[in-house]
Amino acid sequence: MLRNRIYYRLKPFLPDRLRMQLRRWYARHVLERSAGRWPILPGSERPPVNWPGWPGGKKFAVVLTHDVEGIRGVEKCRPLMELERELGFVSSFNFIPKGTYQTPPELRDELASHGFEVGVHDLHHDGHLYESPEVFARKAVEINQHLRDWGASGFRSGFMLNQLDWLHQLDIAYDASTFDTDPFEPQPEGQGTIFPFWVPAPPVNGQAADEGRGYVELPYTLTQDSTLFLLLGETTPETWLRKVDWIAEHGGMVLVNVHPDYVAFGEAAEPLRTFPAEHYRALLVYLREKYKDAFWQPLPREVAAFVGGLPEKPRWHRPRRVAMVTHSYYEQDGRVQRYAESLAARGDEVEVLALRQSVGLPREEKRNGVLLRRVGDRFAKRRSGKWGYLKPVLSFFWTCTRHLTAGHQKRPYDLLHIHNMPDFLIFAAWYPKWRKAAILLDIHDLLPEFFNSKFGAPASSRLPRLLLYIERLSAAFANHVIVANDLWLDRYAERTGTQRRSTAFINHVDAQLFAARPRTRDDDRLIVMFPGGLYWHQGVDLAIRAFQAVVAAVPTAEFHIYGDGDMKDELAALARELGMNGSVRFFPPVPSRDIAALMAGADLAVVPKRADSFGNEAYSTKIMEFMSLGVPVIASSTRIDRFYFNDSVVRFFESGNVPDLAHAMIEMLQNPAARSAQAERAQTYAHGNNWQTREGEYLQLVDSLCASGRGAVQSVSSSRVKSSPVPA
Repeated sequence: MLRNRIYYRLKPFLPDRLRMQLRRWYARHVLERSAGRWPILPGSERPPVNWPGWPGGKKFAVVLTHDVEGIRGVEKCRPLMELERELGFVSSFNFIPKGTYQTPPELRDELASHGFEVGVHDLHHDGHLYESPEVFARKAVEINQHLRDWGASGFRSGFMLNQLDWLHQLDIAYDASTFDTDPFEPQPEGQGTIFPFWVPAPPVNGQAADEGRGYVELPYTLTQDSTLFLLLGETTPETWLRKVDWIAEHGGMVLVNVHPDYVAFGEAAEPLRTFPAEHYRALLVYLREKYKDAFWQPLPREVAAFVGGLPEKPRWHRPRRVAMVTHSYYEQDGRVQRYAESLAARGDEVEVLALRQSVGLPREEKRNGVLLRRVGDRFAKRRSGKWGYLKPVLSFFWTCTRHLTAGHQKRPYDLLHIHNMPDFLIFAAWYPKWRKAAILLDIHDLLPEFFNSKFGAPASSRLPRLLLYIERLSAAFANHVIVANDLWLDRYAERTGTQRRSTAFINHVDAQLFAARPRTRDDDRLIVMFPGGLYWHQGVDLAIRAFQAVVAAVPTAEFHIYGDGDMKDELAALARELGMNGSVRFFPPVPSRDIAALMAGADLAVVPKRADSFGNEAYSTKIMEFMSLGVPVIASSTRIDRFYFNDSVVRFFESGNVPDLAHAMIEMLQNPAARSAQAERAQTYAHGNNWQTREGEYLQLVDSLCASGRGAVQSVSSSRVKSSPVPA
């Protein structure tokens, strides 16, 4: 929109020929970077939800529209109408109520008498219709008056600017201000569909509007004549004809917008100003001769009546372009995977910038619809100390900054979903933020608390205070913040002032991936498992010490540890020191899609976090994953786990108490009936609290952030899931 305003401020001072040459130069630049998504956008052939097909079993539809820009266009309306009547077509003519010309009432009457339609084209056609909600509301009153005076039911804005939510203020049956794909427009975000769809009225006072309130959106699907012949300088309608064939093949809507102003009837076309009428005639002849009775040729108002009259109206979700940034291995980060794959599954274009775990992995690949770009490496051994952690993070930050800036310049993102740690990764999205993309910050861990736990720095010292300052800056930069659990939500919101724009989303389990499955093991061993990060706050060393007593009581028991972290060497040394080499076994990290099968084969899971550290409030997804798989869990009695779970679904032990942990493991391993009963109760709980039950909240949040204005979301349902007792 900014580009549009600048253009129209400069327009009076630029000669027509210079202005057109500048536009042509810019159009060639856009054309180069639009390969693969114009004139055909892959995915736009997917029908909207509830799409029933065209009336009478027709293969596709053809809708003809015309925007009249000036007095020359008014003079050419009759020749254009006669051309269409000659070939058996009808169309809609859209006139500007307060433009540079007056529309003769007799012309509107003549069009109507021949079965053509008249629509309203903007108000002033000056690019200022959507300047602000207040400006639009004032102009909507005048537009509605012209709609009534002309007996019109359709609207199209100037320059294809659009704010679909605002249009509910107009008394219209349809809007035609959008397109499937057209990167040459001032507001280049298309709807990504070649079908009409219903735009329901928004909720009123929190209550859903009546199903019948709304309007039909008719995106144009053939490139505008001015773009094709004047800007791009094409000399044949071949681009139109190829797109017609593609739309016909997929049963969509051929909707074209031809401006009478630019059509040369009976005179030589003027370069940069007009194109031969024969180009448009060739399109109509092609349709009539190749497809004959295969298509429906309605007026726009007839399409609106058809779609608006359906008992289940076709709904369309415009595909979003989303980038995620995570300083982690995507393959092992189930939280990021669930977000990304949920968006991709509904048709959004998602790319993830993440770390590469090993040299053999490709820098770029497509995984379940998500474009994964491994832009950083973390498989080399890190130097110890604070700088050893900070240096690779800064390198990753710089790489992501460059990538997001270039990506947004090439094709704007709708949303940037930035995952901590660290919080300052959010500033890698400074350029998309400046260009009005929405920013979602996802707090997996509270960085000041994590830092204090890891390095033991006093909260009053300089570096923790700096981290708190960065936390506040990062929160202020975000449009909305996701916090990993409800305990942290209240604390984070209070110290960052984000109470009205933060939401708790725990790391919910994908029930399709972590689903109970038949047992494949037939040995006599009893496997206790811990999969996760090998850090001090996880308390794995406590479990290894406790396992000495377990092996003495249950000789067939084995402790399998899957994961990596800065304590791995120390833990392995501890196991050797205690003579546990055969009973405690270490395995490398396994991608989340593969670890589920290994976890399902365990007899017992242990989550031994320290309650006197960062682990006291850090939610462990592994508990819910084991519960979903039907594996009983022993967990440390931490504040966070007591918040979400109770004794009927988890066997708690006193945090840090090695004998109590050993007793709990021995008791559960020696009592198969107790393990089975707990696993059954836990599985019931997990089925009601998984990602599938919460996914809609996340998608709602994304859509709210991507909506017009991209402002902060003021109200999104929280994912608070307080455990309630499950009958034993």
